[in-house]
Amino acid sequence: MNKHLEQLIELSHVDKEIDAFEPQIEEANLQYEALLASKNSIINEINALKQEIKDEQIKKQKNELHLAELSAKLEENARKSGEVKTEREMKSLQLEEEIAKEQVSFANEEIERLEKLIDHKQAKIDELETKASEIEGTLSTVKADVDVKLARIDDARKEVFTRKETLVGAMNQKGLSFYQKIRRWAKNTTAVPVRNQACMGCYMAISDKVYSDVIKGEEITMCPHCGRILFLEPVSDAIGA
Repeated sequence: MNKHLEQLIELSHVDKEIDAFEPQIEEANLQYEALLASKNSIINEINALKQEIKDEQIKKQKNELHLAELSAKLEENARKSGEVKTEREMKSLQLEEEIAKEQVSFANEEIERLEKLIDHKQAKIDELETKASEIEGTLSTVKADVDVKLARIDDARKEVFTRKETLVGAMNQKGLSFYQKIRRWAKNTTAVPVRNQACMGCYMAISDKVYSDVIKGEEITMCPHCGRILFLEPVSDAIGA
């Protein structure tokens, strides 16, 4: 086989190995990122509940203030009742007192409702904070495992990059430039095998003449349909595929 073709095929295999590291890194980080997202979601929920509690505490304070005003009004009405001179004044005071008592009853009910709501949300916050704390403990363990995996991946990646640098250094620069132009769009299918007289990049059948050139391997042969570099796999690889 043509030496330059061998180098291009080897470079395509090396590039595939390099590209394969990215999903490995993503997979290694997946569990940690999922836990971190879960923790952040819990923190956001806690903050939302705390804001709701603040709003409800303000409502409760307003009701308590209104209750104090009503109590003062009832005391004033009680004082005025001793000074009433006419039946009309008495009925007016009684009406005011009834309205005030209804408002007192409503304010007390609203305060009780808000207190229960605040207690419920505070209990939810305590539950979520416990859960967030548990996740935080797990995060450090998972992070340590991820760091070990990433270190292994990084070592393996450095080895492959070293191989690529050595290979690229020994290659004809014109051939390398040619390869890189195809790789821009073909990615990891820059150099593809021929099986059953078809390009494994575009899966189109190639002519007998092109197939003969691929078999000879004396020159770099490109697929007439898609422009990828074609090569014939070793018999063992073709059988295994």
